[in-house]
Amino acid sequence: MPMVHKTQQGRLILASKSPRRRYLLTQAGLKFEVIPSDFDESAIEFKEPGGYVRTLSRAKAEDIASKHPHSWVIGADTIVFINGEVLGKPRGRDAARTMLTHLSGQTHQVYTGFTICCLEKGKTMTETACTDVTFKTLSDDEIEWYIHTDEPFDKAGAYAIQGLGTFLVKRINGSYTNVVGLPVCEVIEYLIKERVLQINDSAGQLTG
Repeated sequence: MPMVHKTQQGRLILASKSPRRRYLLTQAGLKFEVIPSDFDESAIEFKEPGGYVRTLSRAKAEDIASKHPHSWVIGADTIVFINGEVLGKPRGRDAARTMLTHLSGQTHQVYTGFTICCLEKGKTMTETACTDVTFKTLSDDEIEWYIHTDEPFDKAGAYAIQGLGTFLVKRINGSYTNVVGLPVCEVIEYLIKERVLQINDSAGQLTG
């Protein structure tokens, strides 16, 4: 039986400084550079969660793509949404405590807008992934312990499903990697469709 290889064509850039997105793409076997966008998110008005994260992801991707038009650029934005409210990153322990209390025993949505584009080829894809996440009912002691791990403070919604915060989550419906920060399955499918990634039985290596 012939060996099956995965090859990568072209330069790939992640337009995000998120260590979680970097980890997910690395685990998927991609070779990429990290060039974070400094697009001003406050310039985008929030109207509804899906459109908001799509618009932000596209703005971030196109910001970097305009400087690297020959590259394939991935931009993304993730928010936690519950009962009509967006939960961002808590700015202190009181804010984290309020968020976790709000999420306790409830189902919320994690939205990620993601854009993949290459200006030279005239290709742009922008989509949204949404995952329902249900928290267990948290005791005051559990909330206080988790807050004092310091894990909540750079995470939307004040938790990390891939970290210690895994004990908070009772169930999810949808993409797990979306909750971490990027729907990897959909990203890989598009890169294969555009032949940035190829899987075949010819010899090759994963290259940038």
